[in-house]
Amino acid sequence: MADTPVMVALESANKELFHVEKDVICMSNTIKDVIEEMTDSTAPIPVPNVSSAILQKIIEYCRYHTNAGKGISEEDRKAWDKEFVKVEQGPLFELILAANYLNIKQLLDLTCSTVADMIRGKTPEEIRRQFNIKNDFTPEEEEEVRKENAWCEER
Repeated sequence: MADTPVMVALESANKELFHVEKDVICMSNTIKDVIEEMTDSTAPIPVPNVSSAILQKIIEYCRYHTNAGKGISEEDRKAWDKEFVKVEQGPLFELILAANYLNIKQLLDLTCSTVADMIRGKTPEEIRRQFNIKNDFTPEEEEEVRKENAWCEER
């Protein structure tokens, strides 16, 4: 008979409860630290900076990677990760913030690498368009920055 996993309740920013296996959610060093300090193991752990939708994605990520050591090849894991981060920019940035807040280094590295890939090889103008960033430099200031950082453009 298999052991019943120890479950932990997490409460998202929208007050939704998620019941997750302790060994799965302990990929988060933040949650792991909270669990170690808890006196009431039945109380839900508040995750005030993470919405329900993003917390659900994080749990999905942690479940996959906790079980990834059980017969899943490195190639399959990388393919799964690539599909996992195929989300709109808003949720991608929310995942970055949540991974940072929850201290899940592996997920933070994956999401930041995804953004770096989105930027790689693009001009500042293309990056501004992609991320809807307003250029607040005057043409003179922009020229000054280009001159000061000309070494960056050398390829």
